[in-house]
Amino acid sequence: MSTEQDGSPPEATPQQAGKPETTQPPPNNDKSTKADTTETSKPAKPSGAELKAKAKAEKAARRAQAKASKEVAKGEAAVSSTPGQLGPSAGEVKGGKAKGKQDGSAATASGAAGRPVVSKGPVPVVPSEPKLTIPECFSHLSMAKRMPITQADKDVHPSVLALGQQMATFTIDESITRLKATLLAFKKVIDSYTTPPGNTLARHLTPHVLNPQIDYLTACRPMCFSMGNAIRWLKLQVSKIDPDVPESDAKKQLCSSIDTFIQERISMADLVITEKAAERVQDGDVILTFGRSSIVERALLQARLINEKKFSVIALDDPYEKKGQTLAKNLAAEGIKVTYCGDFGGLAYNVQSATSVLVSAESMFNNGSMYGASGTCDIAIAAKQLDVSVTVLCETINITERVATDSLTYNEIDPERSSGEAFRLLYDTTPDKYLSLIISELGTVQPTSVPDLLRKLEESN
Repeated sequence: MSTEQDGSPPEATPQQAGKPETTQPPPNNDKSTKADTTETSKPAKPSGAELKAKAKAEKAARRAQAKASKEVAKGEAAVSSTPGQLGPSAGEVKGGKAKGKQDGSAATASGAAGRPVVSKGPVPVVPSEPKLTIPECFSHLSMAKRMPITQADKDVHPSVLALGQQMATFTIDESITRLKATLLAFKKVIDSYTTPPGNTLARHLTPHVLNPQIDYLTACRPMCFSMGNAIRWLKLQVSKIDPDVPESDAKKQLCSSIDTFIQERISMADLVITEKAAERVQDGDVILTFGRSSIVERALLQARLINEKKFSVIALDDPYEKKGQTLAKNLAAEGIKVTYCGDFGGLAYNVQSATSVLVSAESMFNNGSMYGASGTCDIAIAAKQLDVSVTVLCETINITERVATDSLTYNEIDPERSSGEAFRLLYDTTPDKYLSLIISELGTVQPTSVPDLLRKLEESN
């Protein structure tokens, strides 16, 4: 047969299965045939033990998957909450998976079930603005900053907004000038003030109107001591207003008090100090001064133009600010002989050539120390060593009850000349032993007698 020649096992066709090959009856195997037909046509039903084992295996697989998911979640939380991490967080990795499908930045390895291959290289850092970092030991020192007007409180008056910007940019710099500008701005604030219904001016004006102005000015630049003294005085005047007084009369009373304060404590005080300082200038004197102070300049001009004294001036300048150039030009224009020195290179020689030193103070502490422009202490020490007198001009509004023996307790950082590596202080503190005289509107006293001036002020008030 052809089937046998091919070498394949004989297969019975349906036709052959139905034809008997002999006349003898086929063997009786109906049951076996039936069973074979049933097994081939229907799948074998698993037993109860097999079903139970299968269910147990599926349950174990689900538990293992849930446990693995929890461990992954814990790992992601640990990565995202680690401070100062150098690599991407778990959320960034997940985001990178979707991004990699779009731009191909995350490669997919074959056989890795489509998992993204995350690069272990450094994450690019977006450059940010350099931030000035002050060492912790100097963190108590303040610094002027240009505060955007949009960040100011809505209750800040436009005149105060403009004043804050001028202070932050050092357009208005001297303490007495800043004080006068502040009082004039507060006067405009009071003029435009209206007491809300159900309130009194004495209780509403200070916390809801004056304090926002003060906070804004302080944010722009730290207040000088004279501003602090004047603000305390102004708040006291507000608290003294009788609630029964009409609002218009109360506002007029406050504005009149501010005008009187400016006239007596600033204008008249400067006039008296200028006259006393000019009287001390004699013919042939060589006066050394530092930087540019408006009250020192007026005293020297009065000694020359009004008292007609013939003297010369050595203008020693701050090498950073160069304000002494303006002083030298103004004095030279009035016929005063001026020697200008732009730095401290010839400090000893210039002090030795002078007969006296005349400077002004930003403030005087209760222990007789002087708070002045940075570099004043160096001049005073050199003058003391060479037995040259140092005279200080200071209004009593600049005197504070505080005490200081160094230049770090109270000071201000120069915002224009500071970095993360170094910074410059705007002021220094000169101990009383290096000073000779203090000239104020209340008289000429020794540095140790500054507390007496404070007592006189309390008695007059």
